[in-house]
Amino acid sequence: MNYILALDQGTSSSRALLFDKKKSVIASAQQEFSQYYPKTGYVEHDPEEIWQSQYQTALRAIQNAGISASEIAAVGITNQRETSVLWNKITGKPIYNAIVWQDQRTQSYCESMRLQGLEERIHAITGLPIDTYFSATKIRWTLDNVPFARALADEGNLLFGTIDTWLIWKLSGGKLHLTDYSNASRTMLFNIKKCVWDESLLDLFDIPKSILPEVVDSSKLYGYTSAELFGQEIPIAGMAGDQQAALFGQRCFDAGEAKNTYGTGCFMLMNTGKERVKSDSGLLTTIAWGLDGEITYALEGSVFIAGAAVKWLRDGLKIIKSAGDTELIASSVESSEGVYLVPAFSGLGTPYWDMTAKGTITGITQGITDKHIVRATLESLAYQTRDVLEAMALDSRIELKELNVDGGASANNFLMQFQADILNTNVIRPEIIETTALGAALLAGLAVGFWSREEIYDMRRIDRIFQPNMPEKQRDALYEGWLDALKRSMNYPTHD
Repeated sequence: MNYILALDQGTSSSRALLFDKKKSVIASAQQEFSQYYPKTGYVEHDPEEIWQSQYQTALRAIQNAGISASEIAAVGITNQRETSVLWNKITGKPIYNAIVWQDQRTQSYCESMRLQGLEERIHAITGLPIDTYFSATKIRWTLDNVPFARALADEGNLLFGTIDTWLIWKLSGGKLHLTDYSNASRTMLFNIKKCVWDESLLDLFDIPKSILPEVVDSSKLYGYTSAELFGQEIPIAGMAGDQQAALFGQRCFDAGEAKNTYGTGCFMLMNTGKERVKSDSGLLTTIAWGLDGEITYALEGSVFIAGAAVKWLRDGLKIIKSAGDTELIASSVESSEGVYLVPAFSGLGTPYWDMTAKGTITGITQGITDKHIVRATLESLAYQTRDVLEAMALDSRIELKELNVDGGASANNFLMQFQADILNTNVIRPEIIETTALGAALLAGLAVGFWSREEIYDMRRIDRIFQPNMPEKQRDALYEGWLDALKRSMNYPTHD
């Protein structure tokens, strides 16, 4: 058995990657799937399409590698977090579309909870603010609005899961209903100190405990895939939310080490070890992973729209043909000429948590072209990362000397250099930027003895270090302009 299969289920696509003993990717496959926006603020996925896209990419990756399933030592899963699926335990069919982490339909419900003074209570238990981002209010909405949902739950025939749980259920032929500590900590129902589903929050949200999965370590032999899927059973042995998996894949094993992943959103995590650091700056206190019965915690800053803004340039404005075009286009102009794009398409996350914010473009004059807008879009990813990093430094009292980066947009040299410049910090890109999938692979490989602890902890290979070279005065002026643009996007009036 020479390979580990990592399933990387993201917000816009499903991917499968095969890693060998040297932690190199030998084959991969990717497939985008449909995004549904039935009403303003609603974002949904078809759970069956997610499963089929993930299964088909796994088959293609195996085929592309020219290997058989018998050569795969284990499967690891990493996933878009908070996205919620509820399905019929008997039929295995979803009772409604998956409600995506970006969805804002429960905004008024969240606001009513804040007005009841529940914010501090929920934050103390979960490490999270009250927000539409997390799973709890999505579950409550489904139970209250989908016909027969409550009746199914009362009968003991309804199951809930984040995407990891849904995939492991499908992979195992309905034998496994599990989640790991990292994903459980994103539901707004999990007590991150006691590491159990919190009974008081289940009562508050009126969610029956019977629908929830069992919570397990992030690296463990959970069970096996159905033989019919790949021609034989394969151990399922690793599971973590995408950002925690990337933290593990970047080998940020010590307190104070941090990474930033540029995906659909942009997520910075700092390992805080065994300490749950309470944030006063809008960061999330979350579980990084559970290993051998021990919990590692992290601070997280969540930027909702990053790569999704580039996708909007392609699919919405249609001013680029592919994300790869943006590097050359952005470099073709000397600056964004005072244009700022704030991609608050789903509100603003860390450190602002303003769900009323809307996407804005400021500073437009007659001389502005699509090239400047493309550049401003890339720059917005770097500015948002600085917002998060400054909050993280304040809470952790640690000034980061370097930032580890990964995810699709980290391949963009213009963006990475601008990121280093605006942070005045070295930005380190590894050879393998697929660290989310690598993290899932490492967790699975560790559980089945494919890699030893020593092999997991060895030095990663660095592709490039981006060093800041922007004058301080220019850096400060650019960032001040960003903060001004941010203010203009916040507390945006709603029009029902």
